[in-house]
Amino acid sequence: MAKVKLIDVALLAGVSKSTASQYLNGRFEFMSKDTQERIRAAVSELDYVPNPIARNLKATKTKTIGVIVRDITGFYTSKAIRGVDDWCKQNDYNALIYNTDFDSAIEAKSLEALYQLRVDGIIIASSGKNTKLIAEYVKKGMPIVQFQLEHDGSEKNIILSDYKQAAFDATEYLIKLGHKRICFMSQDFKKVKSRNERYQGYADALSKYDIPLEPTLIQYWQRETGFQQSIQHIMQSAAPSAFFTQHLAITTDLLTALNQEHISIPDDVSLIGFDDLPMAEFFKVPITVIKQEPYIIGLEAAKILLGSINDVNKPAQKIMISCSLVTRQSCKKI
Repeated sequence: MAKVKLIDVALLAGVSKSTASQYLNGRFEFMSKDTQERIRAAVSELDYVPNPIARNLKATKTKTIGVIVRDITGFYTSKAIRGVDDWCKQNDYNALIYNTDFDSAIEAKSLEALYQLRVDGIIIASSGKNTKLIAEYVKKGMPIVQFQLEHDGSEKNIILSDYKQAAFDATEYLIKLGHKRICFMSQDFKKVKSRNERYQGYADALSKYDIPLEPTLIQYWQRETGFQQSIQHIMQSAAPSAFFTQHLAITTDLLTALNQEHISIPDDVSLIGFDDLPMAEFFKVPITVIKQEPYIIGLEAAKILLGSINDVNKPAQKIMISCSLVTRQSCKKI
């Protein structure tokens, strides 16, 4: 089936191509009702659909933004995307979602593709490996807002959870229950500012209560390989009375490992997870968590971006969103 072009509509309606174009763009000021009706009938008869890319090339704004995320299926990410999309809809904007699967090369290609599509701006949960590339697009005039992680502190427009305070609150909660041997389970936090903020909150709470910071109670997890040391080894060598996990995937992996080792929560060990678990209230032992506000973060990221699109001189913003401690049954007093 041959693709219908604008010139086909114009010929059928008996008008010039420019008149047909004006009709499609809603410019009827100098167009008779009869001409409008002929063009409308031609569009209907030919089932003509305008080419949005061609129209965008001529427009000052495309009313479209790009959103680049690392895992579109993630609980946090899906909520954040909903916040972005809701704000976009309220402001007559469309959002194009790109998923990178934690691959920095795909992230770079996604940035390039969105730039070529002439989106008005981009929201990105960055890998931290394309800092220079992002800065180049900003320099070219592309408004960009980052969220979820702050990598080296050079990010300009960014919205984050208050990780340091949240980690402090979680650790203090465990300390007040009598726990002194709290195992901090995290991805490598030395090179990522947001992850280091969580560690600092944990360390500050220990310091406040004069509890020594023990290296054996700092345990690492990698997305590809899991825990650096087995849970059995950690329980024997570090003897934690509680675990504080820093990511939903770490929490779920830990729950699986504890179950395999027949280690009971909270009878044998207590647990607080960073990020809520879907349907956690229906677990046999509902898990106490630090709850972020990804929907609000997505909504605010979209607000910042659209504000920057409408005012190129708007100062960059760093916004921190508070988290909350949701206490359930996975922590006990000792």
